[in-house]
Amino acid sequence: MCSLRLSHARLPATLEIDIHDEFGDVRRQAISAERALTVYLNKREIVTLMTLGADPEALVVGYLRNQGLVPSRGDLEAVHVDWDVEAAAVVSRRAPDDLEERLGQRTVTTGCGQGTVFGRLLDAVGLEPVPSTTLAQSTLYALLENLGAYNETYKSAGAVHGCALCRQDQVLDFVEDVGRHNAVDTLAGRQWLEEGGDAMSADIFYTTGRLTSEMVLKVAQMRIGILVSRSGVTQKGVELAERFGVMLIARAKGRHFQAVHSQQRLIYDAIPPRRAGDRKASKI
Repeated sequence: MCSLRLSHARLPATLEIDIHDEFGDVRRQAISAERALTVYLNKREIVTLMTLGADPEALVVGYLRNQGLVPSRGDLEAVHVDWDVEAAAVVSRRAPDDLEERLGQRTVTTGCGQGTVFGRLLDAVGLEPVPSTTLAQSTLYALLENLGAYNETYKSAGAVHGCALCRQDQVLDFVEDVGRHNAVDTLAGRQWLEEGGDAMSADIFYTTGRLTSEMVLKVAQMRIGILVSRSGVTQKGVELAERFGVMLIARAKGRHFQAVHSQQRLIYDAIPPRRAGDRKASKI
């Protein structure tokens, strides 16, 4: 990848403003940045993303990768972000022959910030089932505890989602952005740009957002077999997870979780004691 020309246009994820609190006092408060970045692929306008701007090059690469608009990592020639004009110019050696048709077939997803998945992407992606990674309950609990050290922007300013690439209970990389689809795209971009690094050995993906069809599809494209969230699942997310062999672990907080498609992959080695009032479900 030494031939890839890449800008480094990172901006601070937060800024401070004056606010008036409930006592009428004025104080400084950190808020999350939100910046518009219009993406151009071979001079063709593709989309405008709203982002913190903390790692824009990786976000753009990951977005184009996940939309199937750049066929392979080796096709990239240049990625240049210029905040003065709020634009990212991407040069690729190849682009889909049906690019114009794809641009006319977009589906607005349920992702925060209205992420998009281009028409026919599901049919075109041609994914094989992802690796059937197993996970011990004790490892899941350890990972959730380790993730507590992250979310810096959320802790100081709120209004963001976080995503992480993990290997069992280790957090390899963590990204926050105004929408969870931006965070996963940034991680996908880093995975491509840093091929051979730790990110390539990730076997768990964590997100603070819902487990929707978009999230499952993007994680399957990254060849990761376990998707964990502190939030819930959607019907289409469950359907795609079954199709691609992704185990979903939803509502993962503390010692609680709801696992989907986990047969023979989730090892129950740390079952917590039942509390008074806990409902005991019948075994399937």
